Amino acid sequence: MEGLSKSVADLIVYEHPSQSKDVDKAILRELSSLLFKYSQAFDGVVLAYSVEPQDKCARILSGVRPYFGVRLQANMLIFSPKPNMLLEGKVVKLTRESIHCIVLGFSSAIVTDENIRNELKYKFKHGEGVYVSRYHKRHVIKVGAVIRFVVKSLDEEILHISGSLIPANTGSVHWLDKYYADAGTDSNKKARRQNEEEVEMQELVTVGGETLPLVNDHEVKRSKKRRRAEDQ
Repeated sequence: MEGLSKSVADLIVYEHPSQSKDVDKAILRELSSLLFKYSQAFDGVVLAYSVEPQDKCARILSGVRPYFGVRLQANMLIFSPKPNMLLEGKVVKLTRESIHCIVLGFSSAIVTDENIRNELKYKFKHGEGVYVSRYHKRHVIKVGAVIRFVVKSLDEEILHISGSLIPANTGSVHWLDKYYADAGTDSNKKARRQNEEEVEMQELVTVGGETLPLVNDHEVKRSKKRRRAEDQ
């Protein structure tokens, strides 16, 4: 999954003299306050860290309440989703209008109907709503499934992601990892184009608001034979 990166930062943590008896604990408490919050300094959300003090001695700052600064180096795991990145999330709610999921167990994401490609259609099966591909029957998105989607935007304040399932390389991770490479072969692309053309014809050929069925060559031949028999 994209959006995850490791960062090495040189920091100075300022502590009150009352914390001098247990500096290590005070530093960890200070850094822990950064977890799972968007930080402008790191341009992302800090998910984890490890620290290595750089000096054994602290620098005391002068003032009415003198603080001391501890220099350290921190290795951080940063979550920084950007537009057009591919993320993965577990589906927690699914309706005809939207798909809701959780990314990395803490960030919520939503894919609204206008950002779901026409291939994926909402159906009600076995007492629950699901999205099913019109061209690949095994490609199903339901509650509990993990989906891969493209980032459109991020609300940094509430860590809410808006996503899209328009690109062909998005959808159910289970199906994509197992079948997407095969679905991209020339033969399957040709079959898919034929299916798309048939679906489009079925959707466009309407009379009085009702879809007319397509007539194949076999049915045309049979109808011609019937007409000849009736004329005789």
